[in-house]
Amino acid sequence: MATTGRVDMARVYLSSPRATVRPMRIGLVSTRLAGVDGVSFEVAKWELMLNRLGHETRLCAGELAPERMDQRLIPQMHFTHPPAQAVSAAAFDPGADPDEVRAQVQRLATELIPTIGSWLDDEGIELLIVENAWAIPMQIPLGVALASLVGERQLPTIGHHHDYAWERERFATCIVPDLLDEAFPPDLPTVRHVSINGVAAADLERRRGITSAAIIPNAYDFDVPPAERDDYSRSMRAELGMGSHNRLFVQPTRVVPRKGIELAIQLVSRLGDPHAHLMITSPAGDEGMEYMAQLHMVADRLGVHHGPKRIYALSDAYLEADMITFPSLYEGFGNALVESVYFGKPLLVNRYSVYETDIRPLGFRFIEIEGAITDEVVDEVNALLADPDLRAANATHNFELGRQHLSYEMLESRLRGLLS
Repeated sequence: MATTGRVDMARVYLSSPRATVRPMRIGLVSTRLAGVDGVSFEVAKWELMLNRLGHETRLCAGELAPERMDQRLIPQMHFTHPPAQAVSAAAFDPGADPDEVRAQVQRLATELIPTIGSWLDDEGIELLIVENAWAIPMQIPLGVALASLVGERQLPTIGHHHDYAWERERFATCIVPDLLDEAFPPDLPTVRHVSINGVAAADLERRRGITSAAIIPNAYDFDVPPAERDDYSRSMRAELGMGSHNRLFVQPTRVVPRKGIELAIQLVSRLGDPHAHLMITSPAGDEGMEYMAQLHMVADRLGVHHGPKRIYALSDAYLEADMITFPSLYEGFGNALVESVYFGKPLLVNRYSVYETDIRPLGFRFIEIEGAITDEVVDEVNALLADPDLRAANATHNFELGRQHLSYEMLESRLRGLLS
């Protein structure tokens, strides 16, 4: 990876893991803290570790999980709030009027500022963590409002950035680049920035002159062994019309174009196994339904059919899977990759940029592709699934690497250092 020494030092720019910090009231804020997206998953882990370190946490978002409705819900913060969604889309529409976009963003941000400010005051927030709302510009008024609040109050803040605007093709052309410079992310004296991979940290410094205080990858609780299969998880195969010896491939992602799901469909269609099944665990909709329609057409053309929709936990899908498919074209890090390591499942992974720089050098044993399903890949998948001893050896090897590099212990240590 081509980075400066300064960015590489972000990996060790942390205080001693033994450093102590007085307990604080910490607020975590985002457009959405619910569902199956990677940001929501990682925020839950950060919250757990912050509580373990003795801090109190409070949430504020445009959508909250049902069990967290005791926290502050502000629907206008959601990226699908119609006025915010419209103006955020207009910001990347060459046919829109930049002055009108700026005026509308400012109006919506001005409406949000007192509402979020009252939450900060009511909860006595001493440290704010902005979760991706300063990175991906899907809710521009929210990003501007938070930058204004933090700047005015000089509030100690951590910007936890999962997906920067320049990492998404649809944000390549902006008619109001000044707003992106102002708030995505903001360069403020009381804000420390956290990137989730080395590529993003290097890009942040190169593009904006902002140094990441830490690089904190996705994590999982490797100290707790995975659950065992039970009757309910086993019923998944019957629900799909599968026998116990049929092969189940699981794609544990949302249905968005960058996940490369058509490659998983191609793999299953080329295995020469009419009884193999592909399960996609999470919904479409965050980026429209066009991609889902395209996948249905690909599946129908290749003879891979969609089936029933009984509700299962994500862990059930991992427990029952014979292989995980993760052919993403781009990822900030890769929750599904970490989860497959935890559950001891074989993984087919596309060599996306962050995988190449931050994950592949760690030495995991996966089946790798480079944007295509080749005959060699098909042979490798069939050979691995026919060799239980090799699968078991790979699972043990990968789990130990995960425990070493991607554990809650790592996350707790880096958060402790970040807060010191």
